[in-house]
Amino acid sequence: MIKRTRKGDFEVRLSPEEREVIGNVLAQLAEALRGDAAADPGFKRLFPVAYAQDPTLEEEYRELVGDELVNKRLASIEIAQQALGANRIDEEQLLALMGAVNDLRLVLGTRLDVSEETDLAVDPADPDAGAYALYGYLGYLLETCVAAVSR
Repeated sequence: MIKRTRKGDFEVRLSPEEREVIGNVLAQLAEALRGDAAADPGFKRLFPVAYAQDPTLEEEYRELVGDELVNKRLASIEIAQQALGANRIDEEQLLALMGAVNDLRLVLGTRLDVSEETDLAVDPADPDAGAYALYGYLGYLLETCVAAVSR
């Protein structure tokens, strides 16, 4: 899937369908981030509460870092989308792809209420079967990215 080359860059072996699916969900994530994602419960893992006991401090914190957190994620998504169009990428692009895929998994996992005890082998008739399959695939992709960058 993604392997480090002898030159130190990374070869991306994804099918056109994989690239399309990942690109589409990254675009959806970017669109949601441009909205009011911090207020969306599905995004609570991307924007954890810093001051749970003090709403005033929490609001101040959000005002200070909220845009920066969103902009950083949007920049990673943009780099990741460019990387999806390439057969070879550098480490910066791979790290952006890893960050974006991780963000997707966190949001999707939160929406699906995934925990360590969750069985990802769901009945194909389950209305969320596609989302669980995507969650599993994103985990596999993230593992291959981590393995590639670790070598």
